[in-house]
Order: sequence, then C-alpha cells, then structure tokens
Amino acid sequence: MRDYLEFEKPLRGIEERIEKLTAAGATPKSSAQEEIRKLRAKLAQTEHELYQHLTPWQRTQVARHPQRPSTLDYITQFCQDFVELHGDRLYGDDRAIIGGFARFEGRSVLVIGHQKGKTLKERMQRNFGMPNPEGYRKALRLMRLAEKFGRPILTFIDTPGAYPGIGAEERGQAEAIARNLLVMSQLKVPIVSVIIGEGGSGGALALGVADRILMLEHTVYSVISPEGCAAILWDDPAKVPDAAVALRMTAKDLREFGIVDDIVPEPIGGAHRDPSLMGTRLGKALAQTLQELQDLSPAALIQQREQKYRAMGRVSGMVAAPA
Repeated sequence: MRDYLEFEKPLRGIEERIEKLTAAGATPKSSAQEEIRKLRAKLAQTEHELYQHLTPWQRTQVARHPQRPSTLDYITQFCQDFVELHGDRLYGDDRAIIGGFARFEGRSVLVIGHQKGKTLKERMQRNFGMPNPEGYRKALRLMRLAEKFGRPILTFIDTPGAYPGIGAEERGQAEAIARNLLVMSQLKVPIVSVIIGEGGSGGALALGVADRILMLEHTVYSVISPEGCAAILWDDPAKVPDAAVALRMTAKDLREFGIVDDIVPEPIGGAHRDPSLMGTRLGKALAQTLQELQDLSPAALIQQREQKYRAMGRVSGMVAAPA
C-alpha cells in the first residue's frame, strides 16, 4: 500500500477512484473502462505537475519517504556476490551502517552505506540510520581494507545524522567522524559517494569525502535539518519550510555550488515509485563515474580530492560594507 505525503493528497483521490473502478471488474469496452483511462491520464499529468515544482521542504519529505530504496536495495539490484563484514574490532557492530565487498560491473568493490530499515522493527534495529561511533570505525576499517587490496569504494548516504546519545559521545562520536574525514581524504583508491535519501550533517559527511559525489534528484544534503534550523533561528516549527529554502540543501543548489558533481534523475513521483528503474539509472551513473576514475594514479586521486574540497566555499567577490 502506498504511503502518501502531505502534498500528494491530490493523487490519493484519483488513485482510489481507479482502484474502485478496477475492482468492480470493468470490461474493456465499458464506460467504466473509459473513465479509468481518463483518470490514469489525469493522474500522470497531476503527478508530473506536482513533481516539476517541488519546494525544498517537499523534496526533504520525498528524501525521507519510508518506502524509498535503501543501500541494501541498491546493492541487491546491481551488485553480485555481496559479502557483508561486521564490527569495528574495538566495541561492536553498528547495524546503522552496512559494508562489505561485492562485484559491480565485473570488478571487485567495497560498498558501504547507511541503512534505516523499512518497518518500525527494522528501523529500531538500525537505530533509524543514525550511526554510533563504532559504525564509523567499522566503515573506516573496511575502507582501509579496500585500500590494502586496491578496491574502489562506493558509499551510499542516507542518514538524519550521527546518533547524539550520551553513550555515543562517551565512546568518541566526534573523534570517529573526524578521523573518517582525515583518512578518506588520503585513501589511495577511487571513492564515489551518492546521497540516496537524506544527508544530515557530519553523520553523512563521514562517508562523503570522495572523488565524485552524486545526488539523486529528490535528495537533500545539509549541515542541519530544516527542523533544527527553524528551532535555532526562529524557535518556531511553522518556519520549517522557510528553513529548508534558506539552507539551499537540494541537489540543484548543491551542484550549482560545486559541492556535488552530478544529479541522477528519479522516476516521476520519486525513487520509491519505481525502484527498479531508479536502480538501473544509479548503476549506470556509478559505472560511468568509476570508469572516469580508474586510470588515475593514487597520487593524482589524492591531489584532485584535495583540490576539490579546498575549492568548496571559495568566495569569488566581496561586497563593501555600508559606511
């Protein structure tokens, strides 16, 4: 059963009408069948118009959709022989991050990503995709293993942020994230990161220091959530949509800023409406991106990675302050 977002309410009535007419057993030449055809055309047009003009807050809602394809969904679709590896060899295994070796387009790669879960039970087991320090240390252990064996790294980002609990802080949450940033910047193998849902703060960035960063069309990537921003700046939940605009967190904004390198188009209605098509598009984009990186030497990879991140946030001009 489809979960409708608040702004998708116009679609619900049309789809429910189609379902009722279909369940009634309309014959191919009946007036009911003609009405179904018209309703489907109206549904397609309405959905197209809705998704052509999404606001940043609406895109955030799509990025968080509970039926959105996850890291495991994509690994299952376009990778083979996936072998999941567990634990950070220091504290334990964090199920909010999964990782292991797999075959992709005929080559061995390391795949790592956040995993939120689909059902409430799975989400609780995965801590709603919010990793503890051991999750980032597990990811770092696997990335160093990939470097040792010369395997490219693919990371899939989908988290509201690192878990902010007391235990996580006691076990060194900030240090774990910072160390990932440091080590990823110097790894001698190609790294490609893709935001497949919500990229929140340092919890996302700890898997996002890469040679190429891709974003799916209806995803977001930001230092803080719109809710957190609205609470800090205005202390007003009604300002959440305004915060989403101010944060410039959409794929289009971030490509214009040079933060991400490419946008992968989603099916009309979002990735969850056609996961198979979305997986095909993402698989092709990742294959092409890896192809562009495969001939670069380790020194060239590190040099380009450094230049990429040094260029972020560069000011091109200054406006004089009023006298």
